[in-house]
Formats: sequence, structure tokens, C-alpha cells
Amino acid sequence: MRAIAALPALLLPVLLLASVPARSAQKDDVQQILQAERDICAAFEREDANWLEQHLDPTFTLTSSTGKVTTRADEVADLRGGTKYDVFRNRDSKVRVYGDAAVVTGITRVEGNSDGKPYALDFQFTDTYVRKPAGWVIVASHASRLPPPK
Repeated sequence: MRAIAALPALLLPVLLLASVPARSAQKDDVQQILQAERDICAAFEREDANWLEQHLDPTFTLTSSTGKVTTRADEVADLRGGTKYDVFRNRDSKVRVYGDAAVVTGITRVEGNSDGKPYALDFQFTDTYVRKPAGWVIVASHASRLPPPK
């Protein structure tokens, strides 16, 4: 009877050690996703439509702050059509991993010129990633414009 009572105490260290690889793998996933976020921002900033075409999922959609839904092809065409960003950067990013899916939230800062007028805007974003054989890929994004700071 005593051996059965001691079993939970003996199993606890084994169970705790078993969770270490899972936490390490999730940490790696988070780092890979954050790198993907940085790569996407850098592509927009350097106006690299070819990179976007190769790295955004073919099913990618963006829901803009106006409610307009665009596709990967639309985003690539827009960048090839002359959209220019002086700054396109994320901050305050938080990643939540759910197996082979992940959600990233944060704020994107964009700065540039449109029709000869400078702009500087912040957007709250939500990005959705899925794990594919080649790694994590963004499949959807939503951006809501934030009001200017008071």
C-alpha cells in the first residue's frame, strides 16, 4: 500500500522533465514566428514585392482598417505599383502558439509619403500563422488604425 501512495511523488519529477522539451519547442516556434514578422516588415520597407510573393501564403488575406479584404496578389501588386514605406515596423508583439497554428498581436508603425504628403500611422494588428512543412507562414492579417496619441 505504501508503494502505491509513493507513486505520485516518484512520477512528479518525470512529468516535470517531460514538459521541458515542449516548452523549448514552443520557445523556438515563438522565435521563428517573430523572425517571420520582422522579415515581412523588412520586405514592405524595402519594397520587395518578390519576397512577399514567395513568402506570404497563397491563400493570404489582409483585412484593412477600412474593412477591405485584399489577397497576396493584391499586396504584391500594390507594392509593385509604387507604394513606398519609409518605416514599416512592429512593436509590442505577443505570440500565442496553438499546436500548428499561432496568433500574433501587436502594433505596426508605418511612415511614408502618399500623394506628396507625409504620413505616420499606427495600427493594431492580428496575424495568423500556420505551420507548414517549410515552416511557419502567415495566412491572414487584420489591421485596425489607432487614433493619434493625444
